[in-house]
Amino acid sequence: MAKARDIMTTEVVTVKASATAAEVVTLMKEKGVRALIVDRRDDGDAYGIVTQRDVVYSVMAERRDPTEVKVHEIMTKPLVVVNPDLDVVYVARLMAQKGLSRAPVIYGQKLQGVISVTDIITKAM
Repeated sequence: MAKARDIMTTEVVTVKASATAAEVVTLMKEKGVRALIVDRRDDGDAYGIVTQRDVVYSVMAERRDPTEVKVHEIMTKPLVVVNPDLDVVYVARLMAQKGLSRAPVIYGQKLQGVISVTDIITKAM
């Protein structure tokens, strides 16, 4: 049975909570991703996530200036996280139950990667 570590994406793009929504969009476009993991401020902090949907719904739809809106205002935090040793079947169930399209893979407070529904569909077969 495949584990989360076997199919996760290990090249994770991160951003600081103090970045602007405009910077997020630029970084997403440059890296070809739809979500960024928000860095922790310190070891006791939790990771966050900011997605294209967050920018569209919380910035553009509300006609807010993307150069003024900070990531910490629109991100999701704390996150549902996945252990790298979790079987993919259980990851899929967790994501379905929580309505997630992606989740960070964390081991001992360290970000290991991100697993997405696309990873499960394309790599777990």
